[in-house]
Amino acid sequence: MDKQQIREFIARRAALELKDGDVVNLGIGLPTLIPNYLPDGVSVTIQSENGCLGMASDPALSGGTRDTHWIDAGGGYISYEKGAASFDSATSFGMVRGGHINVTFLGALEVAENGDLANWIIPGKRAPGMGGAMDLLVGANKVILTMEHTAKGTPKILKKCRLPLTAAGQVNMIITEMGVMMVTPKGLELTEINPEFTVEQVQAATEAELIISKNLKEIKF
Repeated sequence: MDKQQIREFIARRAALELKDGDVVNLGIGLPTLIPNYLPDGVSVTIQSENGCLGMASDPALSGGTRDTHWIDAGGGYISYEKGAASFDSATSFGMVRGGHINVTFLGALEVAENGDLANWIIPGKRAPGMGGAMDLLVGANKVILTMEHTAKGTPKILKKCRLPLTAAGQVNMIITEMGVMMVTPKGLELTEINPEFTVEQVQAATEAELIISKNLKEIKF
């Protein structure tokens, strides 16, 4: 798969985790694609930590236009659904910290088998800041990572993170182009696999030792 196919595959699988009526927060980049693949009959409300409730799917993907008066947490122009609201950051983070976000989708630089996440800085490189990731990790009801399995062939799913952590032990699920993994008390369990790969290939691309589910199934849309 090329880069675009990988991103689409991950976003399509991630969208299957959403339930009708969910309030969802999307991280920068790949997670913003997820609402474009919602299953039939599923409608969600998208929240952005910079102060928006009711963001729309990316209109550029459907031939529409973005409103230059509205931006997401990454500074990109967005559109909005009927009835959307904007408010200050204090209110927005109150929603996050108060447990009112059903699920957040985030990216990762590294993730450990116990659910630790590092996704905000590489020492020695300039970073704009952690943003809302730390709050989302501890405030959202469910944390799902949507990420490429490796970085130029180097595993990103590790026994222990090497980079500074964003939060410890808060990740629930990892979705990559190779499969779906659940964070459990016993370690990372591979529950679904992309049929283009074998279990052996997934393990070879993963530093952490995977638990292979007895009910392992192929990812299907």
